[in-house]
Amino acid sequence: MVLVAVFGAALLIAVLLSGLAARTVLSTSFLFLVGGALVSDGFLGLIHITPDSDIVAVTADLALFAVLFTDGMHVSFPKLRENWKNPARALGLGMPLAFIGMALITHYLVGLDWTTSFLVGAVLAPTDPVFASAIVGRKEVPPKLRQLLNVESGINDGLALPVVLVLIAAAGPTSGHAEASFGKIALELGLGLAFGVVLPLLVNGLVRFRLLGAEPKLQPLLPLATGIILYAACHLTHANPYLAAFSAGAVLTAVSPEAKTAFEPLGESLAELAKFAALLVFGALLTPQLFADLSWTGYMAVLLAIVLVRPASMMISLVGTRFDRREKLVAAWFGPKGFASVVYGLLVLQAGIPQGEQAYTLIAVCIAFSIIAHSSTDVPIARVFDVEDLTGIPEPAGNAPMRESSEDSSWP
Repeated sequence: MVLVAVFGAALLIAVLLSGLAARTVLSTSFLFLVGGALVSDGFLGLIHITPDSDIVAVTADLALFAVLFTDGMHVSFPKLRENWKNPARALGLGMPLAFIGMALITHYLVGLDWTTSFLVGAVLAPTDPVFASAIVGRKEVPPKLRQLLNVESGINDGLALPVVLVLIAAAGPTSGHAEASFGKIALELGLGLAFGVVLPLLVNGLVRFRLLGAEPKLQPLLPLATGIILYAACHLTHANPYLAAFSAGAVLTAVSPEAKTAFEPLGESLAELAKFAALLVFGALLTPQLFADLSWTGYMAVLLAIVLVRPASMMISLVGTRFDRREKLVAAWFGPKGFASVVYGLLVLQAGIPQGEQAYTLIAVCIAFSIIAHSSTDVPIARVFDVEDLTGIPEPAGNAPMRESSEDSSWP
């Protein structure tokens, strides 16, 4: 119950400061991260959470699922068919380059063996633009840039997972069965994609029956029910929930735009709550001892991961595209490590591989630094694209009226 009280207090403070945060480098994500750290064993000792606590895995898993489900709703299939090459470049070239670059840095700077180094690279390869919401959710930002970051982040979580699982098997005592497990991993991905496509189609078909249909005030709960069933089905069958969530959100928008419109305000709020809860819990793991356990070469690796590996890999992947220099730089910078990396990092720690603790420490510190760096720079960089009105923040007296939130967050 102490954790619930702490979350409520942090949520109240974040809401009261959200107006200031939307106009400055102050970040509500950072507030929850710091709040979790302050109440943990490392400081005030109000809550006791360890990496193997069930609440850590559950909150990160739920947050990632909720964020991907709502992110998928921002995908426009017609626009994606017209502009599929840019996300394909980011996923097919940029992501492998970031994966390899991080593995090289980890091996030569931190001294981890090659298998564990590539494992760290796979864990930190996925990006999470939920910490760059001022970029992804602003109409003034070029649509092709928003689409690139949103599609990349939604798909790369699912692409990284099989690599992470195979490398965990290769690094641990079951290394001889890594190839045998690949078929199982492929099945889980296939099931996740199938559930994500079939379930929204099935629900949409039920709604069209003459005797069925939701009254207006309950319409937002229809996608919510779909998401809950999907989450449960994935965990009961061991299907990939993250690929299922993103694909379900995209399919739901394509077959039922009215359901997406009805659910969007509720969905965004639920995703924010899940994100804040996961950040608070993750922050509780960021004790002084965790940071002390990382060597100075580890901090060099973290710095290079944020300012070199992601930017360089994305810039290379965008060579020859129609993005201008400013757009390429923004796309290259916004590669934050988020909930996918948290979940996969916990898998590494709980797998019991020989260098798992060292790998987890590096991963956790990198995620923390990335959240701070990217969530505190999204608004200033968004202003480069003439973002003057920030969603939901009252204008000072005498200024022009605010745009509506639904307009700012929709795809043009």
